[in-house]
Amino acid sequence: MRNLIVRALTGAVYVLLLVGCTVYSPVSAFFFFALVAAATLWEFGTLMNRHAGARLPRPINAMAGVVLIAATWLSCIASPQTAQMFSLYGMLLLYILVSELYRKAHAPLRNWTLCFASQLYIAVPFALLPLLSIVYDAPTGALAYNWIYPLALFIFLWVNDTFAYLCGCSLGRYIPYKLFPRISPGKSWAGSIGGGLFTLAAAYIIWRWQPETMPLLRWMGFALVVVVFGTWGDLVESLIKRQLGIKDSGHVLPGHGGLLDRFDSALLAIPASVIYFMLT
Repeated sequence: MRNLIVRALTGAVYVLLLVGCTVYSPVSAFFFFALVAAATLWEFGTLMNRHAGARLPRPINAMAGVVLIAATWLSCIASPQTAQMFSLYGMLLLYILVSELYRKAHAPLRNWTLCFASQLYIAVPFALLPLLSIVYDAPTGALAYNWIYPLALFIFLWVNDTFAYLCGCSLGRYIPYKLFPRISPGKSWAGSIGGGLFTLAAAYIIWRWQPETMPLLRWMGFALVVVVFGTWGDLVESLIKRQLGIKDSGHVLPGHGGLLDRFDSALLAIPASVIYFMLT
């Protein structure tokens, strides 16, 4: 019971912070996701240093992720500082390369590979979030911040995760087909389909609430993209943890594990959603 209470309180604080910072302003959204990205990159570096025989420069790697996120937010509002921020990001990547000449690590290639992989896997998805929230306002001809799309993405992820678990628990005995037993034995087709259907229902509710945003079919497509790539994102992180022989990525969120455990689905769902909106 105590663990359940701790898990519920942690989850409530996490949801309140994410929703509040996303809705309040683009500045609060930037600082929240930049902090989350930096902490997640640090957590990834800690995992690799402890379990993969690496020696990642965690402070510089985390700083590079924050700079990339700042650069994309600035580029979305056409700020004149955009070029400087991207240049700083490039300098930090160069530092990661050159620093291995002096650190005398026994596996510099491993350190380079994991650093750049973490930038692609963690920093880039968070850096793409403003592409979902900074939109062109046709009546005024100006750029405007619209929080509904990034917030909807996380709502879809939460609905999918919750109802995939509930449907899997209630229907798994009748439909005992596993989704990826080699990587995540607990995931079933019944849970995945059930979670997807409830996520489509959530998309319909959001459309009814915000009908002026985009057509219903586009909302449904958005929800399906989040379901599919969010599930793959969860499986990718499960594969990483299975490779490292660990259960949780960290302990920063009591009852929930680490930040990678909380944002694993979003790391694939965000770039996939950006691509979806660019193609539709």
